[in-house]
Amino acid sequence: MADRLNGYRILILETREEAQFSRLLAEQGADVLQCPMFTINDAPDAAPIEAWIRRFVETPCDDLVLMTGEGVRRLMKVARRIDVERDFIAALGKARKFARGPKPGKALREIGLEPQVTTEKPTSEGIIEMLSRLDLGGHRVGLQLYPDKDHARLIGAIAAQGAEVEAVLPYVYDAQAADTNIVTAIGEMAQGRVDAVALTSSGQVRRLIEVAKAHGCEAQLREGLAQTPIASVGPVVSDELRSHGLRTDIAPANEAYFMKPLISAMAAALGKTAPRSAARN
Repeated sequence: MADRLNGYRILILETREEAQFSRLLAEQGADVLQCPMFTINDAPDAAPIEAWIRRFVETPCDDLVLMTGEGVRRLMKVARRIDVERDFIAALGKARKFARGPKPGKALREIGLEPQVTTEKPTSEGIIEMLSRLDLGGHRVGLQLYPDKDHARLIGAIAAQGAEVEAVLPYVYDAQAADTNIVTAIGEMAQGRVDAVALTSSGQVRRLIEVAKAHGCEAQLREGLAQTPIASVGPVVSDELRSHGLRTDIAPANEAYFMKPLISAMAAALGKTAPRSAARN
C-alpha cells in the first residue's frame, strides 16, 4: 500500500494519537496537515488524582470504566511519579475492566492487561447501555472521565444501579491554544488546498463548528467542507456530521473503525482522482 496517497494533502484533527496517525499517513506518501483540536495538559491539581490512585491501590474497585486511552496513560504517569506503578497495575488487574471502544484497551495492553468487555458503541451512551445489563448493586465502580463533555448522566446512571462511583479526571484540554491553527485549516480547505479531512472522533466535528462560529467563519468552513472529501472513522463520527447537516464521503468497511482501515479507505477513494491540492500550492 506504500505511496498510495502520494501527492495528496490530508488534514487531520486527531489530538490524542496525532503522531501515530500522521506517521501512518506519511508512510503511504501523504502530505499531512496537522491541526489538533486541543492541547492536552495534566490536570492542574494533581492531589485528587494521586488520592484516587492510592485508594485504588489500597482497595481496588470491583469494576473500572475506562473512557479513553489518554486517560489510562495519564493515570500511569501519575502512578509512576508517586512510585506506586507496580502496585497500581496489580490493583487494576483485580478489577473487572470496561473499555469505551478500542483505545482504552490498547492502553491497557501496554501495561500487560486486557479489558474484560469493550463496548459495541464507543460512546457514553454505549457504556450506559452495556452496564445496564449488569448487576452493579453494592459495587465500587472506578470511572476514568475525560474533559470533552458533561458526564453527569453517565455517573447518575451507574449510581442508579446501586453502585458507588469513584470518578477521576486525569487531564484537561486547553482549547484556546489551538484556535488559530483551526481557523488556518478552515481557510486551507476553503481555498482547495486540502484533498481530504480525516475525522476520528465526534468531538472534532463539534469543535470545528464551535471555533468557526466563534471566529465568524462558519460559512467559510461549510464552503471548504462542501468541496473537500470528508473521511469518517466510523458511525459515531458520521452521526455527528449528519447532525450538523454534513456528509460522510469515505469510511472504513466491515465495522473496522480504526486508523489503518480509515487510511486504506481514503487511499482507495482518493486514488480514483488526481490530487487537487498540488495545483493550488
